[in-house]
Amino acid sequence: MKAEPARRKTRKGAGTKKYPKGIAQAIAEATAALGIDQTLRRYAVITGWEDVVGEQIARVTKPQRIENGILYVSVKTAPWRAELSMKRREIIEKLNDAAGFRVVNDIRFR
Repeated sequence: MKAEPARRKTRKGAGTKKYPKGIAQAIAEATAALGIDQTLRRYAVITGWEDVVGEQIARVTKPQRIENGILYVSVKTAPWRAELSMKRREIIEKLNDAAGFRVVNDIRFR
């Protein structure tokens, strides 16, 4: 009795040349597959707050959370709260540009 030669298991599409994915693309695909990509982008808005608004504003504010497209930000003083309320649209635009899609629809300064 003659033994059959061992066969390799082949994957679908084997033999086609594929280049390795970049780490950014692999992470994006993995987070999308897990359904957490939107959550990570919302988190990135909060962690990137200082980069978007600048050091001076970041010193007197602290982003708290995003719920239903509303970013809640605590502000140390009433004058700063008034100033930032006037710049609300500009800040929203910058945050969404940094995130790469519309994450923030409104900001509530408290």
